[in-house]
Amino acid sequence: MTNDDLPVVELHGVEKSFGAVNALRNATLLVRPGECIGLVGHNGAGKSTLMNVLSGVLAPDSGDIRFGDTAVSERYNVSEANRFGLRCVFQELSLCPNLSVAENARISHPQIRGFGWRRRAAGLIRFWLDEIFPGNRIKGDDIVGELTIARRQMVEISRAFSSLDETVRLVILDEPTSSLDKSSADQLLAFVKKFTGQGGSVILISHMLREVLDTSDRIVVMRDGTVVANDATANFNRARLVSEMGSVLAEDASAQIAVTARVSSDAVVRIAAADGIQLNVFKGEIVGFAGIAGQGQTEKLVQIFAASHGSRNGVEIEHQAAFVAGDRQAAGIFPGWSIEKNISIASARSMIRNGLIDPDQELEISRQWQKRLGIRTEDLSNNILSLSGGNQQKVLFARALGSPAPIVLMDDPMRGVDIGTKQDVYAILKQEAENGRTFVWYTTEMDELKHCDYVYVFRDGIAVAELPRHEVTEAGILNASFEAASAA
Repeated sequence: MTNDDLPVVELHGVEKSFGAVNALRNATLLVRPGECIGLVGHNGAGKSTLMNVLSGVLAPDSGDIRFGDTAVSERYNVSEANRFGLRCVFQELSLCPNLSVAENARISHPQIRGFGWRRRAAGLIRFWLDEIFPGNRIKGDDIVGELTIARRQMVEISRAFSSLDETVRLVILDEPTSSLDKSSADQLLAFVKKFTGQGGSVILISHMLREVLDTSDRIVVMRDGTVVANDATANFNRARLVSEMGSVLAEDASAQIAVTARVSSDAVVRIAAADGIQLNVFKGEIVGFAGIAGQGQTEKLVQIFAASHGSRNGVEIEHQAAFVAGDRQAAGIFPGWSIEKNISIASARSMIRNGLIDPDQELEISRQWQKRLGIRTEDLSNNILSLSGGNQQKVLFARALGSPAPIVLMDDPMRGVDIGTKQDVYAILKQEAENGRTFVWYTTEMDELKHCDYVYVFRDGIAVAELPRHEVTEAGILNASFEAASAA
């Protein structure tokens, strides 16, 4: 057998437990040269744990790992994985926010040194940014922490594929498009096909099932810490994927739901037209913000949230608002707190008895929303960071939905959330809206916009079009975006 015939990597019988939780049970995975493996499963199914074992971040309790014909040692770690040509882009980005793009590239390539190293590092990362994301407009001296989450994700991905004298054989992409707009996501997936066509290998972890079906050569499904399906992509469709994951695919009937008539007296958010159109949100509505990413949708949500807490910034709002952040690491979770505290903090005032928070009520609220959203943990007193990224996002939903706030603002909140949970959340939003709660929802996913009563399309920080549900199509949103640009 030649080296070209050998698998890039093979894991066999891998086990990993955290206390009483069996995160991996006899997990097996094989990746061949020139192959894109789609790895899917619910949040907490073991995908990220398996990748952490493969990349040397975690040591398995038992099992074997081989790169080609070489078995890894007991001291296998991240550095050794890198020497085998493995690179990772994890769901929680690992860039240093206080450093520039070039300086972050230098961390991955310590051989860049001496006079002019910043220029050489900037040239390297700029080459790969342009190779993967043409037209990205990211500069080497940009400070990472000042970039949008989408551009940070682009930098992280480009850094993983970048190489000097070493060969990158396998790249793990964990939810790589979660913060990207459709155009940037399409660029990345096209590059993945180019990379595998040249003999490289990719493990693509994604809850965007269409991306997995369109990009992968083979699909591996995990459930409860073990591999339950492993087959050529041609033998899968969306329904089979969902079934193997253990979910029931709900029929999309949103398009047939009549849009609620707007009654001006029920308006709860009003933003006067600047150069765009008047933006109104009415009681019991689910209102979407759409358009090309980075056109001010998140900023508008922040403006509304600030107004609900007393800021006078041109927004009229009738009630207090809760906020579900998409960038959970920067603006969502409290990393030093327990899961319970992260859920209950937004409801703290309503739980005060005799000047103190009632612990029984606090635990009851947390348990209620843990059950409704399926947050996978044995103990709510565990630290929030003990959860997978998707389960951390469920906690943010639980915090907002468990609060007394009549208005909930959501900033592309489904990052890293599995399809089963998405369906549960959609049903909860619909139920809560029918009970009079109001939602303002920025999302980059077309399927989610179809759950909205009205959608406002943004361009250059202002709303330029208002679309009722029956007019919400990808073509309609793109036309509104670019017609506005042409008119300007």
